[in-house]
Amino acid sequence: MTLLVLFGVLLVAVAVGLPILLAIGLVGLSGMAVAPGVNVALFAQRIFAMLDSFSLLALPYFILAGSIMSKGGLARGLVTFAQSLVGHVRGSLGHTSVISCMGMANVSGSSTAEAAAIGSILIPSMREHGYRPGLAASIVGTAATIGPIIPPSMTMIVYGAMTGVSIGGLFIAGIIPGILLGLMMMGTIRLLAMLPRYPELQARGPRASLRQVLRATAGAWVALLAPVIILGGIFSGVFTATEAGIVACVYALVVSLVVYREIGLRDLYRIVLDAAVTTGTVAGIIGMAGALGWLLAYLDFNQFVLAGLRGLTSDALVALLLLLAVYILLTMFLESLAVLIVFVPIAAEVGRAFGYDPLHLGILLVVAAQLGATTPPVAVLLFVTTSIAGGRFIETVRECVPFVLTLVLFLGLLVLFPPLTTWLPAQLGR
Repeated sequence: MTLLVLFGVLLVAVAVGLPILLAIGLVGLSGMAVAPGVNVALFAQRIFAMLDSFSLLALPYFILAGSIMSKGGLARGLVTFAQSLVGHVRGSLGHTSVISCMGMANVSGSSTAEAAAIGSILIPSMREHGYRPGLAASIVGTAATIGPIIPPSMTMIVYGAMTGVSIGGLFIAGIIPGILLGLMMMGTIRLLAMLPRYPELQARGPRASLRQVLRATAGAWVALLAPVIILGGIFSGVFTATEAGIVACVYALVVSLVVYREIGLRDLYRIVLDAAVTTGTVAGIIGMAGALGWLLAYLDFNQFVLAGLRGLTSDALVALLLLLAVYILLTMFLESLAVLIVFVPIAAEVGRAFGYDPLHLGILLVVAAQLGATTPPVAVLLFVTTSIAGGRFIETVRECVPFVLTLVLFLGLLVLFPPLTTWLPAQLGR
């Protein structure tokens, strides 16, 4: 009964427009106040305990690195490079969006940051070339889902910190799925270009000469080198995933100030301030959700869910599909990071009970969260790109259907073929 009341209060708080951080905090605090045998002072203690993690130290550094690179010219260099590769094929600007998001994913780790950075550059160009606002917004919004899948990833850092799973292993596990999703998105754009309903995708530009490709590569090589330095250092053992965040910040600063020169020292104050606000918001959600997650565990909610799944099925695959369906449904209405933090202990319990690899399960949760971020009513990625495109949200939702179906197919492939996530970490001893 207590659990039903808690979820009821949470849904009402979100429905009346209370920020998700305050809504989760309200539910957690009130739940501890009425739960038998719980001292309400535990609320503050559990928030601190949730944030007291060495692994989570990587978050502010990667957030700052992504903010510096987004404003320091890296995104523009990647877009130019991508356009030189695919500018001559049908739907070239759509393909450019996907490739740019794949490149940006190597430094940002956030789908929202990608949608804003790549969208602000490409969506106006897409509109100039006749793309409908909804189509332009849907392409960039769904392509941005690659951000948390290709490492580094803030979502993976949170999952690893909560479960004790190697963050470096999660980073490696996301490489093949991230590349696969990019190829599937480009395949979807290519198929849509064959339909008369999408005349804007029929256009193609001139093939770039070798000199133009080399010039674009020269303009983007420092951006392309970032993942080699960050991931290479982690994989070789030179530094940990947490320390890699510091390396990313230093590299982003040098590249933005010395190479691209699109920002100066006076711009750093605003960039650092924006990153600090983002970090504070994320940390607040993590802390509040951690306290609520502890309360749910105390009330045996994890065991309640596990018992319910076992009562419905003894098949591991069906149990996993049910778990992911519930998770996606929650992310459709609530902020995905908050849902992840509350949901991870439940998913970990179910994963252990049914014998799922924690790396595989982690990647599935990351992908499922991105699927929820592109599905109304709380489709944050589509809201970001729609605001840039200047269109109507309902139009973006309609145009987004083929790409959301691609995400569903992609998630299904990962569920059915675990080696897509586990093979590479096994080869590298992670």
